[in-house]
Amino acid sequence: MFKPGRHFLQIPGPTNVPDNVLRAMDHPTMDHRSPEFGDLGRRALEGAKSVFKTASDVIIYPASGTGAWEAALVNTLSPGDKVLMCETGQFASLWLRLATRLGLEPEVIETDWRTGADVPAIAEALRNDTGHAIKAVCVVHNETSTGCTSRIADVRASLDEAGHPALLMVDVISSLGSIDYRHDEWGVDVSVGGSQKGLMLPPGLSFNAISAKAKVSAQGSGLRHSYWNWEEMLKANETGFFPYTPATNLLYGLVAAVDRLHEEGLDNVFARHQRHAEATRRAVRAWGLEVLCRTPEHYSGSLTAVLMPEGHSADAFRKVVHERLNMSLGNGLGRLADRVFRIGHLGDFNDLMLAGTLSGVEMGLKLAGVPHQAGGVQAALDYLADAARGEACTRAA
Repeated sequence: MFKPGRHFLQIPGPTNVPDNVLRAMDHPTMDHRSPEFGDLGRRALEGAKSVFKTASDVIIYPASGTGAWEAALVNTLSPGDKVLMCETGQFASLWLRLATRLGLEPEVIETDWRTGADVPAIAEALRNDTGHAIKAVCVVHNETSTGCTSRIADVRASLDEAGHPALLMVDVISSLGSIDYRHDEWGVDVSVGGSQKGLMLPPGLSFNAISAKAKVSAQGSGLRHSYWNWEEMLKANETGFFPYTPATNLLYGLVAAVDRLHEEGLDNVFARHQRHAEATRRAVRAWGLEVLCRTPEHYSGSLTAVLMPEGHSADAFRKVVHERLNMSLGNGLGRLADRVFRIGHLGDFNDLMLAGTLSGVEMGLKLAGVPHQAGGVQAALDYLADAARGEACTRAA
C-alpha cells in the first residue's frame, strides 16, 4: 500500500544509511585483484582500526555478525575448551548456542536480562578456576535485545586481578561507532563487529579486531576452519587484498562511513548517542512506562527497550505504529518476545529525527489503546533544548 513520506526505520539495526555512504557504494564493480583495489582495501582496513581504537589487526569478512562470532571462536580455541559466557540477552544466548554447536563447553553466568554483565560473578568464576580451564571470557558489550551495556574495562580488571590467562572476547556489533569502545586500552583480545548499526552501512560486513595474544592462540587452535582463517586473511591484507572475493562496494561505503565518523569526531558521536538515549528515557518515564534496563550504569546509548504494561501486546502496538504511522520499531526477542518494544536511536540520527520518532511512539500508544500519560515528547524536547543551550554556552566560552 502506498504511504507518503519516508519510512521511519527506528529499529536498532540495520540503521539508516547516509546519502554520501550510499553514493560511495554506487561505483562500478572494481577488479578486486587490481592495484586500485589494493589502495581501497588498505584504506578500509586502516579505517576500521581507528573505530575499534586499536593499533593491531582488524579482519573484515563478507558476512553478518554471526560469522564474526564463529571466526573469533574457531581461530583461537579447541574442541572441549571451556568458555565463560555471560547471558545478558538474546544475542549473548545465540553466541552461547553457537559455541556449544562448535564443541566448546560454555560455563554460563545468567542474568535477568535487565543489566549488563555480572562482573562480580565473572571475577568469582575466574578466581575459582585455579587450573585455568577457562580459555576465553565472552561478553556482549551492548546487548541489542535489552538496551543494556556491559563495562568491559571492569571485566578486563577481573581477569587481571585473578591473574587469569583467558582470552577476552567482546561483541561490539551494536556499539561500534555509537558507544565508546577501546579495544587496546581495555585489553580485549578479539572484538566482534558488524556493519549495519553504528557504522551506518547495509548488512554484509563483519569484523574481528585481534590482539597479539589472540594471534598466538590461533597457532594452536584445534577447531577446524577454512573460510574464517585469520592467517590467510592477514597475509593477503598486508597489501590490501583478500584471499577470496570481498564485498567490494561495501568497502567503498566503509571508507566513506569511517570518514564521516571522524569528521564529526568520535567523542562527539558518542556524546550525541548518549544525549538521544537520555532524551528517550525521559520520554518513556513521562509516559508512565518502564525502561527495561534498570541500572543506570548499564544504560545503552544505541537503543532503549521499553516494557509494555501488563496485559498489553508489544507486537500489536508495533503493528499499529507500522501500519498507521509508517514507522518500524524493534520487537522483543527470546524471553522478551511481545513484552517489549525497542527504539533505535543510533547511526545517522539527529535531534529532529528523534523528535519525530518519539512523536510516532506517543501517537501509537494512543492509537493502540496502551495506558500511558501524555507529555513524553515534550519531556524529551525540553531535555534536548537544554542540552543544545549548554553546548552553545560551552562553544561561546
